[in-house]
Amino acid sequence: MITDIKGLHHVTSMAADAAENNRFFTDTLGLRRVKKTVNFDAPEVYHLYYGDEIGTPGSVMTYFPFGEMPRGVRGTGEVGVTEFAVPEGALSYWKDRLAAKGATGLTEGRFLGETRLEFTGPDGDGFALVESADRGRTAWTGAGVPEDTGILGFHGARMRLRDSAATAELLTFMGYQKDETDGAVTRYRIEGGNAADTIDLEAVPGGKTASQGAGSVHHIAFAVEYRAAQLRVRDALLDTGYQVTPVIDRDYFWAIYFRTPGGVLFEIATNEPGFDRDEDTANLGQALKLPTRYEPYRGQIEGHLPALGA
Repeated sequence: MITDIKGLHHVTSMAADAAENNRFFTDTLGLRRVKKTVNFDAPEVYHLYYGDEIGTPGSVMTYFPFGEMPRGVRGTGEVGVTEFAVPEGALSYWKDRLAAKGATGLTEGRFLGETRLEFTGPDGDGFALVESADRGRTAWTGAGVPEDTGILGFHGARMRLRDSAATAELLTFMGYQKDETDGAVTRYRIEGGNAADTIDLEAVPGGKTASQGAGSVHHIAFAVEYRAAQLRVRDALLDTGYQVTPVIDRDYFWAIYFRTPGGVLFEIATNEPGFDRDEDTANLGQALKLPTRYEPYRGQIEGHLPALGA
């Protein structure tokens, strides 16, 4: 069994409009844009990162806004709901705020003893706010969000799968422990990591396979502390028969990827070096940062990318 995984690192999704995406996360949700860069494989497309003050692993939602990309079709084989933690008692504030900002799909409920508010993002993205203890985390209080209600980081994520058994086996191998089951959803929790420590598997036998597009999660990333730990995880996955990519330098972390039995793309990302490697904390996310190989084309790239606003 793998013992190096520390919970979630980030979740990466796709969007249709960069400015609308930026506005939703920085204004509606009050998160901080901690990095403005480009897709390493498509430099004409932004890669935008939103999170807490420094982009702590376990707090960062990232997006590829692919212009006029058609919306994805929800279904099985994907992360269906990305869950953010908010302080206990904060949901009444968020229900009013999200309604005032025009968010749709607002649905209150409880799951495994936790109060939650589900809602839909600009591209049909599935989100939930879950009341949770802060566990040492401090919310970023952008766009007038009070500190006692701000988003603390991720709570976890919910995957929708036709058959969850093989993915459950994988999560167990990755260090997660089976927790509780409510209906078709079973929770898995990892001990000793960060506070973004839950994964829910929802079994939907016979469900239609998801089709990726705007609003779809592209991949979900799990955190390891450093590169040596990542290599241990990679070796363990290869020994188990998974097809894992070589280590890829993403400037702010090192990454490996593999496809799960349920169809979801997993990433294992390092907590090092972090988002302050090329700009100071006070100015994170302001300047366009480019991978070294794209610097000679900065003028062309900047001329193509749309304006984001503040």
